[in-house]
Amino acid sequence: MATETVADRASFGFRDVAVETKQGMVDEVFHKVASRYDLMNDLMSAGLHRLWKDAAVTWLAPPRGRPFEALDVAGGTGDIAFRIVERSGGSAHVTVCDINASMLDVGRERAAKRGFSGKVDFVEGNAEELPFESGRFDAYTIAFGIRNVPRIEKALAEAYRVLKPGGRFLCLEFSAVDVPLLDRIYDVYSFNLIPPMGKLVADDAESYRYLVESIRRFPHQERFAEMIRRAGFSQVAYRNYTGGIAAIHSGWKI
Repeated sequence: MATETVADRASFGFRDVAVETKQGMVDEVFHKVASRYDLMNDLMSAGLHRLWKDAAVTWLAPPRGRPFEALDVAGGTGDIAFRIVERSGGSAHVTVCDINASMLDVGRERAAKRGFSGKVDFVEGNAEELPFESGRFDAYTIAFGIRNVPRIEKALAEAYRVLKPGGRFLCLEFSAVDVPLLDRIYDVYSFNLIPPMGKLVADDAESYRYLVESIRRFPHQERFAEMIRRAGFSQVAYRNYTGGIAAIHSGWKI
């Protein structure tokens, strides 16, 4: 009988689970919360997630007046994709790739209502095995999604593969708070208020307990930056927001 190794395990919140089972568990979480996902983001972050997403797209700086092909992974509801199209003045095209069909359904409905048909496509796919040819995209973005991937290294390798030479990787994710006292306040808020809020708004406390725990298990800023470098990216840098509650990491495929 084969012996299970650390590489065969993945974190699901504060639990370690078999790596092949994590994706299904994460899928179940997002099937449950899809219809209330954007509302809960507003409530949990007091609207700050909108500013962080604006900052990410500002740093990406999609060009105006020329074709720009972006891939937004784990972006089912369309928040980042819509911002990229708007900031480009309509010249960008964004493919949203998400493994969760419920999140994609929400995104397609939002895109139709906001008039983004033809500018944003929605594709069901796995971040670890993207259904796209190599060297296709000018930019790869992922916001609040990479910590839910069972094998982060595989997702980063896929990001590198699908980018054109000169393409940009940009990741917005919750990170490690670096301001004294704020870290304690943030822990109290996260563990004591967010799960009950999830129960009240989405009738699901457990999914939001997982989401809070998953943030604490995610690599801190420097460690994640090193993972991006190991995937082959150059000029890797990051910016902290709101005391490190969120961070944006950037890298280039040279």
